[in-house]
Amino acid sequence: MRRNFRRLIVYGKNLKLQRKPTKSFTALMEGKINKQLKKVLKKIVKEAHEPLAVADAKLGGVIKEKLNLSCIHSPVVNELMRGIRSQMDGLIPGVEPREMAAMCLGLAHSLSRYRLKFSADKVDTMIVQAISLLDDLDKELNNYIMRCREWYGWHFPELGKIISDNLTYCKCLQKVGDRKNYASAKLSEFLPEEVEAEVKAAAEISMGTEVSEEDICNILHLCTQVIEISEYRTQLYEYLQNRMMAIAPNVTVMVGELVGARLIAHAGSLLNLAKHAASTVQILGAEKALFRALKSRRDTPKYGLIYHASLVGQTSPKHKGKISRMLAAKTVLAIRYDAFGEDSSSAMGVENRAKLEARLRTLEDRGIRKISGTGKALAKTEKYEHKSEVKTYDPSGDSTLPTCSKKRKIEQVDKEDDITEKKAKKANIKVKVEEEEEEEEVVEEEETSVKKKKKKGKKKHIKEEPLSEEEPCTSTTIPSPEKKKKKKKKRDNED
Repeated sequence: MRRNFRRLIVYGKNLKLQRKPTKSFTALMEGKINKQLKKVLKKIVKEAHEPLAVADAKLGGVIKEKLNLSCIHSPVVNELMRGIRSQMDGLIPGVEPREMAAMCLGLAHSLSRYRLKFSADKVDTMIVQAISLLDDLDKELNNYIMRCREWYGWHFPELGKIISDNLTYCKCLQKVGDRKNYASAKLSEFLPEEVEAEVKAAAEISMGTEVSEEDICNILHLCTQVIEISEYRTQLYEYLQNRMMAIAPNVTVMVGELVGARLIAHAGSLLNLAKHAASTVQILGAEKALFRALKSRRDTPKYGLIYHASLVGQTSPKHKGKISRMLAAKTVLAIRYDAFGEDSSSAMGVENRAKLEARLRTLEDRGIRKISGTGKALAKTEKYEHKSEVKTYDPSGDSTLPTCSKKRKIEQVDKEDDITEKKAKKANIKVKVEEEEEEEEVVEEEETSVKKKKKKGKKKHIKEEPLSEEEPCTSTTIPSPEKKKKKKKKRDNED
């Protein structure tokens, strides 16, 4: 047992003392058996009566398959390996502690370099730096172009309205310079014939101020900077496209290069992005709006960086939230497949994108379809029938003269007179009835007032003197209600 342990330690010492130990260590990292390890293990197989302790389970499985040697991998074995590493100076004689520390440090550096080189295409830090630089270049280009247009606009303001493209504007300016040179200049490389003729005509009647040669030189230098930065920007965009197709091909198919790169940069790395849920990826980039909505208790945002994807952009406004939610769910699957999967094909992304496009088509066509049990029945279109009324021409509106009424018959006149008389009688009867009711109310009020006066007189014990025969009667006679009823009947009979 001690001999076998010493053989394994000598094998490890030989690996550490090698100048280029990457081959043997890469074989161990990949779970492969090296030639030297094979020789040592073959000698151990003849004498070994107990299972072999292995720190890597994958390597133990390979040893068991090829050499029929039973292996053990457990927490106890890991503790044993840790003890061996801590006592390595005493187990390997003839090696100083300084040399051993230097060898361990060199081995750790070589292993870390190997791991980086092994997945050079999977390094997503390049994507983070490239997309950040691309955004910075866009900002700088916008500032430079705005300054160039404003500066040269003092000399030739009409050119900015004629040429809308920024790059062609700078190229024309770099080639011509002063506006006096536009008459003899040939701009057919950058502009069509119609635009070129318009530029030359505007240069002759321009309202701009005169500028010195030194000012023109500085403006031309700024134009060269703009052209160089724009060329570098196109080159950087191609580099980013290639890098995204190598690292995250499925994400690139789903949301595009720029949106995918911005998602990776926002999360920090592809592995960190793979740990996020679909709902987090959906609103990634809209954190301020999310916390503002939560604070004010309003509706939370439906999308963040994913809003700039082509699938979300081509949908109608009422379906944008639904499509962004579905796209985020499928994008998370593509991110995890790219981060943890061994296959580098984009078949999964193409399939999921086709499903999303089909779903988008059904959402857009839902207004045309009828609501039925299956939801697939097409709306039945009825035959078109012209239901509008045809209006005929009315010639009565043409004449302005008053129309003479037709003569009525004698019978019609008699009937109308009878009707009017009946209506007048009914109205008179109603008026009389109302007047009589008012008179009754007045009489009742007078009777009540007389009764009250009598009661007051009794209380005061005042004796009333009888009226003499000579004095005239000043009291008013009050008609009784029976007489009033008789008068009403007489009036009704007279009518």
